[in-house]
Amino acid sequence: MDEKSSTRKGPGFCSLRYGLALIMHFSNFTMITQRVSLSIAIIAMVNSTEQQNISNVSTEGPLADTLNNPSRSIKEFNTGASVYEWSPETQGIIFSSINYGIILTLIPSGYLAGIFGAKHMLGAGLLISSLLTLFTPLAANFGVILVIAIRTVQGMAQGMAWTGQFTIWAKWAPPLERSKLTSIAGSGVAFGSFIILCVGGLICQALGWPFIFYIFGSIGCVCCLLWFTVIYDDPMHHPCISVREREHIVSSLAQKPGSPRRSVPIKAMVRCLPLWAIFMGFFSHFWLCTIIITYLPTYISSVLHVNIRDSGVLSSLPFIAASSCTILGGQLADFLLSRNLLRLSTVRKLFSSLGLLLPSVCAMTLPFVTSSYMTTVILLIFIPGTSNLCDSGFIINTLDIAPRYSSFLMGISRGFGLIAGIISSTATGFLISQNSESGWRNVFFLSAAVNMFGLVFYLTFGQAKIQGWAREENLTRL
Repeated sequence: MDEKSSTRKGPGFCSLRYGLALIMHFSNFTMITQRVSLSIAIIAMVNSTEQQNISNVSTEGPLADTLNNPSRSIKEFNTGASVYEWSPETQGIIFSSINYGIILTLIPSGYLAGIFGAKHMLGAGLLISSLLTLFTPLAANFGVILVIAIRTVQGMAQGMAWTGQFTIWAKWAPPLERSKLTSIAGSGVAFGSFIILCVGGLICQALGWPFIFYIFGSIGCVCCLLWFTVIYDDPMHHPCISVREREHIVSSLAQKPGSPRRSVPIKAMVRCLPLWAIFMGFFSHFWLCTIIITYLPTYISSVLHVNIRDSGVLSSLPFIAASSCTILGGQLADFLLSRNLLRLSTVRKLFSSLGLLLPSVCAMTLPFVTSSYMTTVILLIFIPGTSNLCDSGFIINTLDIAPRYSSFLMGISRGFGLIAGIISSTATGFLISQNSESGWRNVFFLSAAVNMFGLVFYLTFGQAKIQGWAREENLTRL
């Protein structure tokens, strides 16, 4: 009876916590568009030289060549945007550089966000990332070293913004709404990927590749204003929250509000196999996801042999499926829990299994269906869509096993994922530079193997009950 009463006190989609989820959705949308902008722009920055049948030499004046060859893209005729001589290996380093930056700040930012509050740290990270996005076209003219440096610092800023989100959800999300709220916020990543890949090629042709960075960098600056205005670290201090909703949130959380921050029990964490199961899940999940986000436009352009505009549109289709699956997966997970149809640990393992196994099957099938345009596109749509079911699995598992340290542990988890992203993006650049056809086959087979390793490890050791070292009354110190 008390639980029903509490539910009535906490309104659904018209509540402030769902408004915060939408703001976080927009923030994640902004950050991923800034991250993926280079993936679509690089086709125009580098590969356009091949389409023009000229030697692979960096040039500052493609406009003059366009006047001599009217068949060249309208993008260059209109803008005279620069093109560069960046090898696949160099591109792999550029793509992975943002992950280096994120790794540097994930763990400290997660810990500091729990101490000082996530609002200002996340907002500052989003603002810095947006400003650096605006500066990227200028950096490209100064050389690849500056581009790598800019992307690394941008990664550090985004690492600040990504991690602290779980500090906010630890105080804002009732246990039976965690999957829904985090999936709404997290779906901004897939929706942002869809938008940037859909319109990126069109922007390149109509305005020139630098405008991809100008447009989405400016959007990020606008998002910062919205973030600092609406977001608060906890419901107790938000000036616009209703009394009913505040009481509903506070009463539903197992944590005791206002408990002092204490030393992080590192030794207990290192010995915790359920925590390592989450780390391995992140490693496996990010391995394939990084390849898809980073190299999908290149894969479609080189394998399906389409131009930059169509490559961008086709590359965007998988991420609208991913955005839908993220939200639907969260709704289904919370439905199964609220109706007591499955235990929490079963729900986490079910969605983790679907999110790792199904993309692996699709990835292993891809090299054998390249002759079929439609089948290839369908499989590419299924990979990100099914992969995002993990958002209701191990992705939010730290909120179950250690809500007090969720932000800190999310930083470490994403660190494992980003290490996987660095390795996979660099390895992909190396493999496809040796031989495109066999290289892509090896990339997808290796990704499937990594996914299977993560799945077996998580199914074996994963749990959903709060760990002893993470309980409120536990005072374990370093």
